[in-house]
Amino acid sequence: MDKIYREVPLERIPWHTESPSGILVDLVRSGKVMPCNAIDLGCGAGTNALYLAGIGFEMTGVDISPRAIEVARERAALKGVRCTFLVADLLGDLHEIRDTFDFAYDWELLHHIFPEDRERYAGNVRRLLRPGGKYLSVCFSDEDPQFGGSGKVRKTPLGTTLYFSSEEELGDLFAPFFTIRNLTTREVPGKYGPHLAVCVFLERH
Repeated sequence: MDKIYREVPLERIPWHTESPSGILVDLVRSGKVMPCNAIDLGCGAGTNALYLAGIGFEMTGVDISPRAIEVARERAALKGVRCTFLVADLLGDLHEIRDTFDFAYDWELLHHIFPEDRERYAGNVRRLLRPGGKYLSVCFSDEDPQFGGSGKVRKTPLGTTLYFSSEEELGDLFAPFFTIRNLTTREVPGKYGPHLAVCVFLERH
């Protein structure tokens, strides 16, 4: 991932946009998530984190790519937005993250995490949240026709390998850790066209 951020111009990275996710914006506008202490898991160059910080959230962004975090910090400085950005492996012990949060989200991160690692990841997210904390996760649906259109595991033109999920899989994954408030498959706009994503909104037990 760090190689992509170092070698591919930001405007050509498929998942990077200059505007925040519509699903995240709708969640805030609906009042289901209010300004609070929040964490962006797999924040990339920080677009969503900077949006939330700009409307009153106390934001931390985390990514495994040191270059992505450098870019996110540069963009925050340019925009005059206060936001903490940290390099961390979300499958690790998360010693870099000393706080707990009221809201966490990952925007199209989970399809980079394969089933054998997902239980550890979900447990880490739960530990980062305070009791009653909210969590939004969005990832590619196995009903989506992208990258060959069939199979759970698909290779992208950038050379990454992704795992495409079903609603049932994500329900089974998250149920031991969270109360599922909403689980649905939605069409999500993308830089090069729309795609189908499984969206799950959760609350820590």
